[in-house]
Amino acid sequence: MPVFDEMHGSDATVRPAFRRIADWLDRLPPAEVARKRAEADMLFRRLGITFLVYGDDSGVERLIPFDVIPRVFAADEWRLLERGCIQRVRALNLFIADVYRGRDIIRAGVVPAELILANEFYQPHMQGLDLPGGIYTHIAGIDIVRTGENEFYVLEDNLRSPSGVSYMMENREVMMRLFPELFSEFKVAPVNHYPAELLRNLRAAAPPGIDDPTVVVMTPGRYNSAYFEHAFLAEQMGVELVEGRDLFVRDGVVYMRTTMGPQRVHVIYRRIDDDFMDPLAFRAGSTLGVPGLLSAYRTGGVNLANAMGTGVADDKSVYPYVPDIIRFYLAEEPILGNVPTYMLRRPDDLAYALEHLHELVTKEVHGAGGYGMLVGPAASKAEIEAYRARVLADPANFISQPTLALSTCPTFVDSGIAPRHVDLRPYVLAGQHYTVVPGGLTRVALVKGSLVVNSSQGGGTKDTWVLDG
Repeated sequence: MPVFDEMHGSDATVRPAFRRIADWLDRLPPAEVARKRAEADMLFRRLGITFLVYGDDSGVERLIPFDVIPRVFAADEWRLLERGCIQRVRALNLFIADVYRGRDIIRAGVVPAELILANEFYQPHMQGLDLPGGIYTHIAGIDIVRTGENEFYVLEDNLRSPSGVSYMMENREVMMRLFPELFSEFKVAPVNHYPAELLRNLRAAAPPGIDDPTVVVMTPGRYNSAYFEHAFLAEQMGVELVEGRDLFVRDGVVYMRTTMGPQRVHVIYRRIDDDFMDPLAFRAGSTLGVPGLLSAYRTGGVNLANAMGTGVADDKSVYPYVPDIIRFYLAEEPILGNVPTYMLRRPDDLAYALEHLHELVTKEVHGAGGYGMLVGPAASKAEIEAYRARVLADPANFISQPTLALSTCPTFVDSGIAPRHVDLRPYVLAGQHYTVVPGGLTRVALVKGSLVVNSSQGGGTKDTWVLDG
C-alpha cells in the first residue's frame, strides 16, 4: 500500500516544511550524526530519563531510543491538528459529564447503554457529581496517525492519565543542547511553557472559593514505569510529589503531611488508577491510595485531575462512536476522522474480522501500550490462529481496524538515514480554556517496516517541531 513520506513528495522533491532540514542533513556527515546520537543517549541517562517495562523480570530501567532528526509540521498543518484535538476533547468532556449526570446521549440512542453502564471503567460513585467547570478530563493525549497530505486519523483517546509529555519536553531540551544553531536558524514553536499551562489549569480546578490552592502530583511510587515523568512534572510546576502515605483525610478535607504540620491539599494531579485511589471504596488491600479520599472528593473537599471514571470515554468500544458524540454535543462535523472500526460484539463485524484477521489490526478494547494486539500482515499463521481462539472466546472484548499506512519520517538507523513509521500524541489541556502545546510526542518504529511505535515494544521518540509562521 502507498505510504506518505512526510519529507519527500512522490517526485522525490522535498516538501516545504522539511526543505531546510534536508539541507542541514546534506551538510551533516554521517559520523557526526552517530556521534550526536551517542551524546543524546548520554544526556538522557544523565537526566534519568528511563522507563520500566512491566513483565520484564530483569527490572532494569531502559532508555527510550531518541532519534536526532526532528519531525516537522508547517504552521497550517498544526492548526488543523490543534482544532481537531480541541474539538474532540471538548466533546468527550461533555460526554463524560452527561454519562454521570443526565445520560441524554443514551436516551437519544447515540451510544448503546451497555457500552457505558457495563463498562469496566464506569464509576457509579461519580453519578451526580458536579465538578468545577464541568471538566472531567483536564489532561488528554490524542494518538494520531497521518496517511496523506491532509489526512490525519485518531487512533485512540487517552483520557485517564496520558503519559509521555516529559519526553516531549526533554526531547526538545536535548535537541537544543546538541544542535543550538538550528534553533537560531528555524522558528520553532516552544514547548517549555507546558508545566506553567498545566499548573494554571490545575489551580483553576480547585474547589470554589479557594484563592491560593495547593496542588500536588500523586504517584504510585518510584517503581512505576512513568515515575520519571511524575517527578519531572512536580519539579517543573514547583509542587510537591506525594504518595498515598503522604496524605490523609480529616473532616472531609485532604491534608499533606509536612515537617511544618498538616497542609491542606485542594487539587491532586493523580497518576494512579481509579481502583487504587481509596481502599475504603475500591480495592481494600491497596496501599497506594488514601482512605476516605472518595468521600472528600464527592463532598467537594478536593478535586482530582483527571476525574475518576474518565476511562468510560477512552475505552476502545466507545471509540467508534466519538464522531457521533462530537455531532451530538457540538453540532459540528469532526475535524479529525476515526479509523474505520469493526466492533466484534456485532455478529457481522465478527464474521468479517475472522475472515480477514491476516489483513487487520485487532485489539483488546481495554488494551494499551501495544500489548494484546495482533498486527495481521506482520503475524505468522500460528499467531493468527492463536489470536482467533482468543477472539472467539470473548468477541465483545475486541475491535478490528484496517492496517493503515502510517506516514514515515527520516530517521537515523544503523544503516544511515532511512524512513520509519511514526505517530503523534498531542497533549490537550482543558480548563477555562482549551490549549494544545505545539509539538506533542512523536513516536517512531525503529524496526524497518514495523508499525508498532510503543516504547514498551521497542519504539523510540523524536523531537516534534511546529514551525512558527
